[in-house]
Amino acid sequence: MGGVEGLALFIGIAFLAAGFVKGAIGVGLPTVVMGLLSIVMAPAQAAALMVLPAIGTNIWQMLAGPALGRLLRRLAGMIAGIFIGTFATIGLMTRSAAGASAALGLVLAAYGAYALFARRFEVVPRHERWASPLTGLVTGMISGATGVFVIPNVPYLTALRMEREELVQSIGISAFVCPLAITLALATHGRYSAELAGNSFLALFPALAGMYVGQRIRRRLPAASFMRWFFIGLVALGGYMFARAVYR
Repeated sequence: MGGVEGLALFIGIAFLAAGFVKGAIGVGLPTVVMGLLSIVMAPAQAAALMVLPAIGTNIWQMLAGPALGRLLRRLAGMIAGIFIGTFATIGLMTRSAAGASAALGLVLAAYGAYALFARRFEVVPRHERWASPLTGLVTGMISGATGVFVIPNVPYLTALRMEREELVQSIGISAFVCPLAITLALATHGRYSAELAGNSFLALFPALAGMYVGQRIRRRLPAASFMRWFFIGLVALGGYMFARAVYR
């Protein structure tokens, strides 16, 4: 198998695995894709491939639910912060592949460690006015530099103590907005070509296939054990990526 065919196969497997994780636990597609693809390509290229599958697999999660309009108004400050932060740092990902890989590794390891060991906290409603824009800004800055957008917005949204369906919908909103901001930021830097957009669209299909399989077997999986090993894997992958980038 040639280099191009091998790379295409690896990309397909990465999106299949990422879709499976999202189908099984509801999150993780961009995280898994960026972690795996950044082993074989620059993070900016991996992010360009990731955005359409990330947007496509989160449209339903954003639209399905009880309170889209109300949540959009409630999270407006966070959404604005995501766009500002992403555009502010996208140059870090497009200029330095080694630096972006090291940063991505640190973010993956930190997210895995947080999920494994951190205690949940609560944000009271009166603090949302300043906490939401700040969380969005930091999330956008990390997203623009690494392509990963789970920190700190997912812990923050969980800390708002929403009803279950509202929380799922709010995470869908964030997971839709963040790759959209990355797409626009990459395009303004000339790093989102028609060819990459086409390849990103094709990657949507293995992602959806993996998501379907993950959803089908979700009830059969020991959820706590699966998530624990998933986050342990993120710590290991992030540590490997950081070490490889630093000592290359």
